[in-house]
Amino acid sequence: MQTEAHEAMFYDKLKDGSVKCRLCPWNCVIDDGRAGYCGVRQNVDGTLYSVIYGKATSVAADPIEKKPLYNFRPGTRVLSLGTYGCNMRCGHCQNWQISHVIPVKDFTSGKTFKVVEPPRSEEIPPEKLVTLAIENDCAGIAWTYNEPTIWFEYAYDGAKLAKQNDLYTVFVTNGYINLEPLAAIAPYLDAYRVDIKAFNDDAYKLLCKVRSMQPVLDAAKAAKHKHNMHVEVVTLIIPTLNDDDKQLTGIANFIKNELGADVPWHVTRFVPYLEFKNYEVTPVETLERAVEIGYKAGLKYVYIGNVAGHPAEHTYCPKCKKGLIERHGFSIGAFNIDEANQCIFCGEKIDIT
Repeated sequence: MQTEAHEAMFYDKLKDGSVKCRLCPWNCVIDDGRAGYCGVRQNVDGTLYSVIYGKATSVAADPIEKKPLYNFRPGTRVLSLGTYGCNMRCGHCQNWQISHVIPVKDFTSGKTFKVVEPPRSEEIPPEKLVTLAIENDCAGIAWTYNEPTIWFEYAYDGAKLAKQNDLYTVFVTNGYINLEPLAAIAPYLDAYRVDIKAFNDDAYKLLCKVRSMQPVLDAAKAAKHKHNMHVEVVTLIIPTLNDDDKQLTGIANFIKNELGADVPWHVTRFVPYLEFKNYEVTPVETLERAVEIGYKAGLKYVYIGNVAGHPAEHTYCPKCKKGLIERHGFSIGAFNIDEANQCIFCGEKIDIT
């Protein structure tokens, strides 16, 4: 363990010297010297430490649209940062060079991934995040690129400071977090951009090696209704894995009935990669079918991602159907919403935070 390691939150000390981590639904029981499934929370002499506190592998000033968040602070820049490790094992992860790093032996799975040595990281104390955001003309801070849940202590401290300095805060997350930690950080989180990767447990096990999708759904509901966060959902649609009508309808109905019709759904195009390199690129027609399913379920905002120039990357008025926010990649063009968040054409209230 490195000297800058930080004692973890949400764990119990057990009589035999092991500890039980309560941060995410793995609820790992960790022997002395070992780490949990995420690979970055280590038991040292009966105390659980985060070995990644303040260690950023990636830092950038991004458009908020890149997260993607389309109905939250459109047109602003957000300081975005990530570290290494993850509590899922997605075989198609675009950021595998950091998310699949396991700096401490992963005792829960008994194996490591392709990358074992951590990439170069920069020490950024929480206080510096505010300075970096202001210096880079950012209106907020986003924990992204890998799973922010496993960076919890650092995100918690940073989010508190961000709110004290009038910066918004964002989690770009797989949603695999226990409800108690979510409640602890919720007062300091404004936006919760969550993946719903599929809509049955078998697909979740195949895609990201977790036992159940239910914790993801439960956390999303809590974020929206209990903690009043702005929530947007992303589904990367992979042919033959999660592109059937049953799953897409299930996700759309869950968003409508359990989160709310105002919650945007981003359906994004898959490109073959890593363990999923033999799957096909998602046909645009499949994405358009998902958009139709979303609107049929009663959603107000359904977007297509990873298809440059598609009309479904724009925001339309749910009532008069006229264009409200025009997007070109991650840039904003026309903006037809007034200061009262109303459509300038028909006066409909638009769900923009």
